[in-house]
Amino acid sequence: MGYSVGQVAGFAGVTVRTLHHYDAIGLLSPGGRSTAGHRRYDDADLDRLQQILFYRELGFPLEEVAVLLDDPGADPQEHLRRQHALLTERIGELTRMAAAVEHAMEAKKMGINLTPEEKFEVFGEKDPERYAEETARRWGGSHSHEQARARAAGYGKEEWQRMKDEVDAWGAAYAALMAGGAEPGSEEAMDLAEAHRRHLTAWFFECHPRTHVELAEMYVADENFHAFYESIHPGLPEHLREAIRANAARQAA
Repeated sequence: MGYSVGQVAGFAGVTVRTLHHYDAIGLLSPGGRSTAGHRRYDDADLDRLQQILFYRELGFPLEEVAVLLDDPGADPQEHLRRQHALLTERIGELTRMAAAVEHAMEAKKMGINLTPEEKFEVFGEKDPERYAEETARRWGGSHSHEQARARAAGYGKEEWQRMKDEVDAWGAAYAALMAGGAEPGSEEAMDLAEAHRRHLTAWFFECHPRTHVELAEMYVADENFHAFYESIHPGLPEHLREAIRANAARQAA
């Protein structure tokens, strides 16, 4: 029986009007009709619609899409290979553009005067301001919070670069530890938790073990913090929380 125009519109995320237009211009004419004369799309029609939408997403006008799809020398595999290459190129371009915009935003937020080249190379994908709201909600007005803000305000490009390098190295070490199957209560995990605490103390505020335990809860509960640590290694926020707890108990012993 095939699929109705409404069903296909739902599958593809397009409007019925769009499908009617494709039919009217001969770009996608459904392979069958119901007894009542309504359009019925078969699997081959869905494949063609997929190809149309791929090319449209890549910016091809409908006229060019029709020429490409109706080329007698092109098979479906060739279309997929071409689209994969184009999409990969587009992804690379968009990723570079997003990084450039993000880096420029970070430089503006931190009040650091950077050359255009430095704005695109220094900070990476980690934006300290992303976490400011939750940090302020939990510790706003406290001595630690004010100390952290005061220190951060005085950092320049070189300091932020060194801090980023430290965070990257720590993240790589923790990801390797988790990949090796180490438990949160292991000496290695507790040592990395202690390195995390000392990093906070060195760069932001005197982070006592009990404060570190409170922070660890935020790393799991807050969406931004959780996403950051999860991006280093799946399950890291929860693993780190337990390692911080174990390290705090070790410090108190």
